[in-house]
Amino acid sequence: MYEKYLGVIDSRADLFCGVSDALWDHPEAAYKEYFASDLITKTLEENGFTVVRGLSDIPTSFTATYGSGKPHFGILAEYDALEGMSQVGESTKRESIPGKDCGHGCGHNLFAGGSLAAAFAVKAYIEETGRGSVTLFGCPAEEGGGGKIYMARDGLFADIDSVVSWHPERMNMVRTRPALATRHVEYSFVGTASHAGANPQAGRSALDAVELMNVGANFLREHMDLSCRIHYAILDAGGDAPNMVQSHAKVLYYVRATDSVSAQALTERVNKIAQGAALMTETEVSINVLSGYANLITIPTLQATANEAMHDIPLPVPTEEELAFAAEIQKTIELSEEDRAKPMLADTVLDPVPPKPHGGSTDTADVSWCTPTVQMHVANWAVGTPGHSWQSVSQSKWSFAKRMMLWAGKAVAGTIMRLMENPELVEAAKREHAEKTKAGYMCAIPAGAKPNIPPRP
Repeated sequence: MYEKYLGVIDSRADLFCGVSDALWDHPEAAYKEYFASDLITKTLEENGFTVVRGLSDIPTSFTATYGSGKPHFGILAEYDALEGMSQVGESTKRESIPGKDCGHGCGHNLFAGGSLAAAFAVKAYIEETGRGSVTLFGCPAEEGGGGKIYMARDGLFADIDSVVSWHPERMNMVRTRPALATRHVEYSFVGTASHAGANPQAGRSALDAVELMNVGANFLREHMDLSCRIHYAILDAGGDAPNMVQSHAKVLYYVRATDSVSAQALTERVNKIAQGAALMTETEVSINVLSGYANLITIPTLQATANEAMHDIPLPVPTEEELAFAAEIQKTIELSEEDRAKPMLADTVLDPVPPKPHGGSTDTADVSWCTPTVQMHVANWAVGTPGHSWQSVSQSKWSFAKRMMLWAGKAVAGTIMRLMENPELVEAAKREHAEKTKAGYMCAIPAGAKPNIPPRP
């Protein structure tokens, strides 16, 4: 019954694929997505959407709304790329593009194109039926910056009845797996410089403090819940002269746990380790929370509705050329026995499965605390493809990935239309959400804090 509206995606396929390709050709890292934001918002404005830019002090964020009143549904779009992921498109070997550092290793060019397609299809439905409204949320900096956190903190999703989203993957299935809550914390140590050979007693090494902190955090791993994670990267080692006592050093930590309360508690233990390292080395430490994600709230009613929509839309059939390309890509990947037994390109929609433990995190989780939210996995890549890899960058400009992107747009739009037609599903989702979020949303970003936006190029 929704075919005529979903047909808009087929009739405008060149537009959506063109946006996806343009984003792939111009990859931009977190909070630098000016080309992407400008292109997407211009496309939306030219097609009747009301656009508001620069939300939550983020220049590259936006909302684009069509229709008015209730029910009001949201669609998410991400468009940031990953640094250090330069890669030639549609290639079966690792080869970077000269002069280019970033690449779409998480397929956010596809994410944006598919969500744009979904918004157009829902717009066609609203135009004919007069029902409700839809807002496409332009969400920058998912890769570590956490743009949605600021938007959630500022109440931008408060008026939305439900959010329907998707993400590139290797299978077709409604997401059931959880996402861990995180805290992203920067520890900056300041000591006293001196000549390491001639006057070592005068020095107080900030690098020693960082190293002692890392040792302490490694010992903490033995005394934390098995579901938790701690990762770190040294951002500043204090210089490259061994005969100098380093007067400054900096380390970034990601602390993950099953929920925000536990993530905060574990972070406070890491903070104590940092303070202890400073005490041992007679240095000073400053602690700066950069961002942090909530844990993901899943809504069974929305999962069932999205699953129905996904099963209702025929999957694209790969061509011989696409299968041959997938086979060459898989030769570069160490496949598990389970993956070897599967078709190279997912050819079915899997029913939701009971959630399994998962160590990843996403700022979509913060949205899920604000309004009922569902996300779909869509197989744009060959089975076994690792995320954040050169293989995923290469495939994110591939013909099959774009055809699956259009299919994802139909699945998102089909889910929203079902919810439009069945208000009792929306109410059931709201009841489930209220029960699961009784503890209240705990945002990692304090009120008034602003994202660290680099200067515009």
